[in-house]
Amino acid sequence: MNASASLVRPAAACLFAALISVGAYIAVPLPFSPVPIVLQNFFIILAALLLGPKWGFVATLVYLGLGAAGLPVFAGGTGGLARFFGPTGGYLLGYVPAVVAMGFLGSIGKPRAWKFALAALAGSVIVYAAGVGRLKYALDADWGKALALGLLPFIPGDLAKIALAAVVASRVKPRIDGILRPDGAGA
Repeated sequence: MNASASLVRPAAACLFAALISVGAYIAVPLPFSPVPIVLQNFFIILAALLLGPKWGFVATLVYLGLGAAGLPVFAGGTGGLARFFGPTGGYLLGYVPAVVAMGFLGSIGKPRAWKFALAALAGSVIVYAAGVGRLKYALDADWGKALALGLLPFIPGDLAKIALAAVVASRVKPRIDGILRPDGAGA
């Protein structure tokens, strides 16, 4: 593999960190919840499914690192370490194990939309477990209230994002694999 080919994956990870950041700006606040509807999780799913566990992880860490450094890349154009300790911090931290799990599950076998959808669903469960758990603690709420504020309103939209990401990934992944491994040797 030549030097320029070896830069493709790191460049793709940076591109996805940027897409995740842009997705966070597409945020719809809910008047009854501190958790907004965002598009960043769509790009987290795509990063995992298209880049795999290693480079999806790198993309997510770059994104979280930019936000931790204070750049306004989190939902609503916010940033800083304090976001990790606030009501929505669990969702941000949940992206890390979720992207690894989705990337791993999505890399098993041939690219298929149903397989990618199941991988994304598993990752979403991880994000919600971390997010709703942190939300419950931050708001000193019971589980019913935490689920009502941080899970239930988001299920329909997240199912749509999962379906769209699965279809996109199933069509794009073979092309990406062809670019990254034109001789079949891999990188």
